[in-house]
Amino acid sequence: MTLRKRAVVIGAGFGGLALAIRLQAGGYQVTVLEKRDKPGGRAYVYEDQGFTFDAGPTVITDPSALEELFALAGRPMADYVELLPVTPFYRLCWEDAPPFDYLNDQAALERQIGERNPGDVEGYRQFLAYSRAVFEEGYVKLGTVPFLTIRDMVAAGPQLAKLQAWRSVYSMVSRFIKDEHLRQAFSFHSLLVGGNPFETSSIYTLIHALERQWGVWFPRGGTGALVQGMVRLFEDLGGTLELNAEVARVEVHDGRVSAVRLEDGRVFNADALASNADVVHTYERLLGHEPRGVSQAKSLKSKRFSMSLFVIYFGLNKVPDNLQHHTVCFGPRYRELINEIFKHDALADDFSLYLHAPCVTDPSLAPPGCSAHYVLAPVPHLGNAPIDWTVEGPRYRDRILEYLEEHYIPGLRKNLVTSRFFTPLDFRDELNAHLGSAFSLEPILTQSAWFRPHNRDAVLPNLYLVGAGTHPGAGVPGVVGSAKATAKLMLE
Repeated sequence: MTLRKRAVVIGAGFGGLALAIRLQAGGYQVTVLEKRDKPGGRAYVYEDQGFTFDAGPTVITDPSALEELFALAGRPMADYVELLPVTPFYRLCWEDAPPFDYLNDQAALERQIGERNPGDVEGYRQFLAYSRAVFEEGYVKLGTVPFLTIRDMVAAGPQLAKLQAWRSVYSMVSRFIKDEHLRQAFSFHSLLVGGNPFETSSIYTLIHALERQWGVWFPRGGTGALVQGMVRLFEDLGGTLELNAEVARVEVHDGRVSAVRLEDGRVFNADALASNADVVHTYERLLGHEPRGVSQAKSLKSKRFSMSLFVIYFGLNKVPDNLQHHTVCFGPRYRELINEIFKHDALADDFSLYLHAPCVTDPSLAPPGCSAHYVLAPVPHLGNAPIDWTVEGPRYRDRILEYLEEHYIPGLRKNLVTSRFFTPLDFRDELNAHLGSAFSLEPILTQSAWFRPHNRDAVLPNLYLVGAGTHPGAGVPGVVGSAKATAKLMLE
């Protein structure tokens, strides 16, 4: 009987779990080490007074990438988790315009577009065709291909040039669509992966086609139920998940990773190591005693990082009328606000919000007659705006809840049962996120594909990366795609 090779995966986020499943199914004996008391990473779950709050990602857009993980193991996904369709995908709201229900129905979309600007109906059709072309090239063909050499990038170059990848998401949308509110409706998606729509490569318009292709889904029981389903699959395959297992350092011997040492002194030997931890944390803290860790951390810290988020989780003793599952609440400014979030050293006076109301799809996430919610505001990361969130946090929470009460949820504060908030400081301290960035490196063209940290380290041959900080990037489809790219390299 041959001994299985041992792989250690640091971090039980979506990327780490998806990779662990692929490796365990592919012949490795895998141990996943997770610092916190529950798996999920950014998809952590809080429970309080009968309410269930998904901490992070709530928009599932490519069920096929998840189904593939279960199929690899010869198991139907339905045995582990049930995905429920969400419609409309989002309701988009402005203070000075009627709401727009963004859904997977061409006729209904065109009718709403025509009511705003009849000329934009044809423009939208052209934009959708462009988005589908980018989706084919950028997601279907390249999304799970590891870019290890400049040759890989050169090979993709002509097609990226043909698709005008150097243009920004917003400028590409504006080529096709003239109404300003509609431009916002079709360009905000890059914010879901940490990108500034005015600077992120137009390749990210593929998110629109991705949603039109497969729809938007939500797991019954919340995103945490999907995490639990993946953990169960991994353990059914014979893998081991260690919780409360914070990694202190990665040991290197003869130019290769040999073991992982935990804060509590335990040591896990490894034939191969994959880190789903923050990329800067991986090199600076876990490998900071090695020349490779020092040089790579220094290089990474010179790059641009995505914005952070301020998130309020709250439970109400009522079910608000007229909310959709996903609502995007645009503030009075768009370009100017985004510019301040990405480039200024202070908190803007206004905000744009994403409001999550999962009980619209799954009432089981709150006690009967109640509702669970979260609302998030994009805010600058700690490197741009060194805000004292211990002081600003409670004030900002009150301002946001007041705004929601005025515009979206009448009586919010008198019906409030429980609330907590998560700030850039928590991203930094709980998730080890460099500068409290919520999505790792900013997804600009010069930090994408080959220009992003590679799925395999260039110096330590058995060190691999998975998750938002490596190719292809953030978002659930992105990190699950990174697991496929990384697994391909490890299983070769």
